[in-house]
Formats: sequence, structure tokens, C-alpha cells
Amino acid sequence: MKQTDLKMLEALISDIPRATTIYANASAFLNSVLADVSWVGFYIQDENDNLYLGPFQGNTACVSIQKDHGVCGVSYGKNETVRVDDVSKFPGYISCDAAARSEIVIPLRDKSGTPIAVLDIDSNSLNRFSDAHLEEIKLLEEAAKIIENTISAI
Repeated sequence: MKQTDLKMLEALISDIPRATTIYANASAFLNSVLADVSWVGFYIQDENDNLYLGPFQGNTACVSIQKDHGVCGVSYGKNETVRVDDVSKFPGYISCDAAARSEIVIPLRDKSGTPIAVLDIDSNSLNRFSDAHLEEIKLLEEAAKIIENTISAI
């Protein structure tokens, strides 16, 4: 992923009046520009303060995740990015895809800073989101900001 991809993402999702469409196009776009990923999608806050499956690219996935459970639930509950170099070593890992080896989850927030969803990206390679990829991770966090700002403007 490159800085120019952020501008392309912003242009792709701007002026869209539906959150579902924004999530769908964002997941498809990120899946197309990221190397060595197997799943890109969103889990969205539900009325019980848990997460449910939103638009994604990849194999079928877990439908709901409780707050503070699995990588997505921990990221959502702590309201911070969680990177896992080896998912088999993550306590309470929820395996939706047996081939997944590493994962990054980035929260999306409303205007007050409260998490409303998470961007979840998996890879079948170990250490895909390790310190060696810090520049790309920063770009992914910027992409999440673009998505959350676009959704907040609806």
C-alpha cells in the first residue's frame, strides 16, 4: 500500500450516502492494493455493543464476535489497533479461517472517539503485520480514518 492509494480510497468512497456501500467498496479496494492478505473486511457494532459481520473480501467468516473476545473484540473493546504476528499464540483467538496465520485489526470511531466498527485484515503468512511493516500499518490506520470520517459525515 502506498500514500497514493489513500487518495484513491478517499475518491472512491466520498459522496456515498450509505455506510454499507462505503464498507463494501473500501474492503474491495484494500483487498486489491494489499499484498499477501487473505481476508479484508469489517465487523460493525450492534445494539448489544458486540460486533457483527459487515462487508468483506475473502472466505466466509464468523458472523458475530463478542466485545473483548478474539482479536477483533479486543481491538474494539480497547479502542486500539491490535497486531498479531502468530494467531496461534493469541489468547482466545477465534479461528474463522484455518489458514490464517497473522492479523491486524484497526478500530473505526465516531466523532466522539467511540469505536463503531473494526477493519480486520488477515494473512496466511506469519508476521505479515510485524514491525517490519510499520510504514504500511500507518497507512492502514490512515485508511481507517478516511473510512470513519466518511461514515461519520453521512
